[in-house]
Amino acid sequence: MTYDEALRWLFALQPRGIRLELDRMRAACALRAHPERSLPVVHIAGTNGKGSVAATLERVLSAAGLRTGLYTSPHLHSFCERIRFDGGALPRAEVAARASALRAMLESPGAPELTFFEVATLLAFEAFVDHGVDVAVLEVGLGGRLDATNVVPAPWATAVTSIGLDHQAYLGDTLQAIAAEKAGIAKPGVPLVIGEVAPEVRAVLEAHAAARGAPIVHAPRAPDTLSFALGGGFQRGNLGVVLGLVEVLRGRGIAVSDEAVARGASSVRWPGRLEAVPGGLFDAAHNPQGCEALAAHLDGLPRGGPRVLVFGAMADKAWPEMLARLAPRVDRIVTVAPPMPRAASAETLASACGGEAASSVAEGVDRARSLAGPSGLVVVAGSIFVLAEARAHWLGLEAEPAIPM
Repeated sequence: MTYDEALRWLFALQPRGIRLELDRMRAACALRAHPERSLPVVHIAGTNGKGSVAATLERVLSAAGLRTGLYTSPHLHSFCERIRFDGGALPRAEVAARASALRAMLESPGAPELTFFEVATLLAFEAFVDHGVDVAVLEVGLGGRLDATNVVPAPWATAVTSIGLDHQAYLGDTLQAIAAEKAGIAKPGVPLVIGEVAPEVRAVLEAHAAARGAPIVHAPRAPDTLSFALGGGFQRGNLGVVLGLVEVLRGRGIAVSDEAVARGASSVRWPGRLEAVPGGLFDAAHNPQGCEALAAHLDGLPRGGPRVLVFGAMADKAWPEMLARLAPRVDRIVTVAPPMPRAASAETLASACGGEAASSVAEGVDRARSLAGPSGLVVVAGSIFVLAEARAHWLGLEAEPAIPM
C-alpha cells in the first residue's frame, strides 16, 4: 500500500469503535511473535498530563543518550506523529509498509478483528522492536486496565499523572472508579509513580498497587530552579511525575544525569498544550479539569485587547462545566463543531453560553481573529479535534483526517 492507501485502510477501522478488552490484542501479538514482550517500556496513564509527561520523559531520556521511542494519541495533524524515534515521527513509507504487513495478517482466516487503536498500537510495538529502542515511552489511550497498551507484561516503570471525570461511559462515574481503571497498569514489582491527586483518589491507587505488588512512588515537587519549556502552573506537577520516573529508572541502573533532566525539560515541545502563537493560544483542554487549568493560566496573563474563545466539544463531554470555567475569562465566544458525529452542534453551544456559532472551525477561527483584533488574544480549547483543525488552519499546515483514538 501507499501511505494514502494505508491511511484509508486504518481510518476505515474507525467504525469498530472503542472496545476495551485485551484478548484481541493478545491474540494479535501472538501472531506477530510477541513484540510487546521484548520492549523496555515506561507506561503512563492519567486523565490529564499523561501526554506532557510522556513527551518530557522521552526528551530527558534522549538527552541521557538513550535511543527512545514515544507512542502517543491522538495525533494533531498526521498519523505519523503517534510513533516517534529520538524525537522524529515515523516516516510515511514505513507506516505504509508496516500497515501492509499487518493488513495481510489481519485479513487471514481466524485473525482477531482489531480496532484502529489496537492496530496502531501493534504497529508501534513492532516498529520500536525493529528500531532497537533502548526504552519506549507509552501513553495509555483510554483508561489503563483494558487499554491496548496494557498487554506489555513487565514495564520498567508506570505512572498515573492525574485523575478527573472524563470518559465516564467507559471508565465509571466517580473519581474512585476512574482511578481503579487507570491503576490497572500497575504490575508486580514495578514501581508506580503517582502525581498530584486528591487523598481519596490516592487511596484507591495505593490499594490497587498494593494488591498487585507494585511499589508506590509519590511524585516529588519539581524545584523552581528547574526550567520547564511547557507553560502553565499545572505543568510543574507533571514535571514532578517525570522526576519520579527518572528516580525509578536510576534505581534500575539507567544513567540519567541531572544535566540530562535539565536539558530534556527545557527543550520539550508538545504542540497544542498551552501553545502560544502571535495573537493566539492553543490548548487541548477537553474536560473540566483541563479547562480549570487553562482558566488559571489565563488568570495569570496580562489583560490587553479583547479575548475571544473558540470553543467546540464532543456532545458526551461535560461541556457546560467546561464553558463555565472559561467564559468568565474571555470577552466573546465563537462556537464551532468539528466534522465528527460525536460533536456537539455549534448552535447548541452558542445558545448555552451567549456566543455566536460558526459554520466550520476555520470560519470560527477567522471570526475570532477579527473580533480580537491586532491587540487581542484568541484562545482555542474544548476538544483536541477542534484544536487540531484550528491550528492547521491558523498555521497553514497540511492535515490528515481526525480520528477519535
